[in-house]
Amino acid sequence: MNISQLETLIMISKTRSFRKAGEMLNLTQPAVSAQIKSLEDEFNTVLVDRNQPVTLTDRGQVFLDRAEQILDIVEELKQKLSDMEHTPQGHIVLGTTTSIAIQILPRILSYFQDQFPLIKTTIQSMPSCLIYQNVEQGLVDIGIGYLIENNPQVLSSVLYYDTFELVVSPLHPLANNSMPTLDTLREVPLIMLSPDTVGRRFVDEVFKENEIEPHIVMELSSSEEVKRMVELNLGAAIISRQSILRELRQGTLKIVHIPELEVTHPVGVIYKSSRYINSAMQQFLGDLKGMPETNFISSE
Repeated sequence: MNISQLETLIMISKTRSFRKAGEMLNLTQPAVSAQIKSLEDEFNTVLVDRNQPVTLTDRGQVFLDRAEQILDIVEELKQKLSDMEHTPQGHIVLGTTTSIAIQILPRILSYFQDQFPLIKTTIQSMPSCLIYQNVEQGLVDIGIGYLIENNPQVLSSVLYYDTFELVVSPLHPLANNSMPTLDTLREVPLIMLSPDTVGRRFVDEVFKENEIEPHIVMELSSSEEVKRMVELNLGAAIISRQSILRELRQGTLKIVHIPELEVTHPVGVIYKSSRYINSAMQQFLGDLKGMPETNFISSE
C-alpha cells in the first residue's frame, strides 16, 4: 500500500468515476484501476462497486475513513519537517467577529503578510461565543475575540480592552442629552445585537440588574448591520466602541455616555492548548502578543 493508492481511493469517492479521478490526479484510467485492484488484492476485499455511478462498498467506506486519517498524519508530518527549515510558512485559519475582521485585522495582516509572504491566512467571521467552540474543535487555528471563558482546553492572551457604548444618530433626541442615565433608555427604541453575541449578553445583564425592560425594535447579527440602522435614525444601539471609530470621525454616529456601561472587556487571541503550533502559527501568535495595545485601538 502507498500514499498514491489512498489518494486515488479518496478521489474516486468524491468523483464517483475512475475516469474523473484519473483526470484530477493526472493518471490514466488503467492506472487508476490498477491502483484500486492492488489495494483490493492486498486487503483481500472489494473496496469499489464498479457499477455506474461508481461507489464505495461498505468495506470501502471503512477503508476511506482510515485513508483520510493517514493522509492527515502524512500532511502534519510534512508540515513539521518543513518547520525544521526555520522558514515560517503555512496556512492559518482565523476565527473572529465581523467588527474585528473589518476594524482591527486589516492593518495587522497587511504588516504580517509583507513580512512573511509564505504564510497565508483565511478569516472566518462568527460571534465570540462560537470562537471558543471552533478553536477547541480544531475548525479554526487561532481565534481573536472577547475573552469570556475559562476553558482548560484553550489558551488565551489579552491584546486590548474594549467598551460597549450607547450610540445614536446626530438627529436622535438623545444626541444632545448632556446627563442621560440608564433609566433614560426605558422607552427608547433599541436596535440590539443577537443574543449569541458578547455585547448583547453584557447589555442584557446590565438591564436585568437595573430592573429595566428594554424596548427592542430590531435584532441584528453584526455590529456593521446595527451601525447602518442607527445611522438611519431607526433607533439607538449599544455596541463596541472600536467598531464605530470611522463613523465617529465622519460624524454619522454619536456616543451617549451612560455610567452603567463604562465597563472594560478584554479582547484577545485564543488557541487550543494541545494543538501542534506550526511555524506559521508561532510567528503569528508571537507578533500579535508582542504588539502594543495602541496597534489595536485608537481614540477619538
